[in-house]
This record gives sequence, structure tokens and C-alpha cells, in this order.
Amino acid sequence: MGKALASRARSRKAFLMNGTPQSKLDPRVKNVWRVNDVIWIVLGYLCCAVPFAICAAIEPAPWVFALVAVLSAIAAVLLVVFLVVLPPIRYVRWRYELHDDYLDIAKGIWRKRYIIPFIRVQNTDTRQGPILRAFGLSSVTVATAAGEHVIPGLANEVADQVRDRAAELARIAREDM
Repeated sequence: MGKALASRARSRKAFLMNGTPQSKLDPRVKNVWRVNDVIWIVLGYLCCAVPFAICAAIEPAPWVFALVAVLSAIAAVLLVVFLVVLPPIRYVRWRYELHDDYLDIAKGIWRKRYIIPFIRVQNTDTRQGPILRAFGLSSVTVATAAGEHVIPGLANEVADQVRDRAAELARIAREDM
């Protein structure tokens, strides 16, 4: 028991000294984000613009054409922002690191920081949807009673290593109790 407390104290001290986590996502995750964002923006645009386009076809009115033009301009701006501006920023701001006692995740344009103690981890797994699979990437999910934390966009081999290491550290943390 004393050994576990000493280890936790060292980990907290290391956390305070280390600052930002050092491990990065795979650079291909930027393209995954782009594809995903294009799908959602196009679907949103179609859901908003198609009903008005149908109205314009049935009974032409100038306001309908203006509204469809405004929706098209909004969709174009969103595409530029989500395809060109945001992916590099998201990539630079996403970091994670496995320590002996916790998983440290830092992400977001407005920085969010998660410290997940391995003593609380219930399950770790890898996930891969069709877009991630197309780019040869996987996500690692670490589940606690409070929810799930995802590390997206790791190369398949790296994701397997992170998952296995997190599961091993969680097992060790439970044994120390």
C-alpha cells in the first residue's frame, strides 16, 4: 500500500513538472477529420437547402432563391473552415501520454485536459470505422465509470500498443490496491 502511494506522489510531481503530453496523433487523422466534416456539412446543407429548392421548383419566388444562395454561401464558408483552417489546428493541439498511474489527454482549440487514473479504468479497446480503416488508422477508447475517453487517429500498430499498455497499467493499478 505504501509503495502505491509513493508511486502516485511521484506521478503527480511528474505531471506538474512535465506540462503538456508529448505523444501526437498520426498526421493522416487530419484527412479523416476532413472527410468526416465534409460528410456532415454536405448532409446538413442538403437537409436545409433541398426543401427550399423543391419549393422554388413548384412555385418560383425570389426569396427562395435568395435563401438557397445564403445557405450555399454558409456551406461554402463552413467547408473552407473545416477543411483548411481547423484540421491543422486540431492536430497540433491534440496530445496524449501514458504515465505509470494515469493517462494524460490534452485536446481542443480551447484547451481541455483529462487526467484518467488507471485505477479507475474499466476497459480499453480499439475501434475502427470505415473512414479510419480507409486511412489505416484506429482509435483507442479508455472507459471508466464516468465515461469514455478516445484517442483518435493512431496507426493500427500504435493503437494496439497503446491499448495493451493502458490495459496492463490498469491491471497493475488494481493489483496495488
